[in-house]
Amino acid sequence: MLTVIAEIRTRPGLHHRQAVVEAIKKNTPTVLQEDGCHGYSALVDHDSSAPFQATAVDSIMMVEKWESVAHLEAHLQTPHMKAFGEATKDDVLDLHIRILEDA
Repeated sequence: MLTVIAEIRTRPGLHHRQAVVEAIKKNTPTVLQEDGCHGYSALVDHDSSAPFQATAVDSIMMVEKWESVAHLEAHLQTPHMKAFGEATKDDVLDLHIRILEDA
């Protein structure tokens, strides 16, 4: 089982981040039905005011669980993910994907 952490950096302004969050929420039920998907969650920074907290107000962190890299690659090629990319292209600056395994 792989854990994927994808940081989606949006253009400055909460409206850009919110547009992407809404698109993710719309897409999530379909993604969770994909073969090999065992989890798919969007997270944003909590405003804790903790002095040790690092924040990135224009970022969304995706935490995903996939059976394999092949399943993740297939996910990225689905029509709904291509439509997500098209729908959010004016809001997203870049994407950084980490593929992790248990140590």
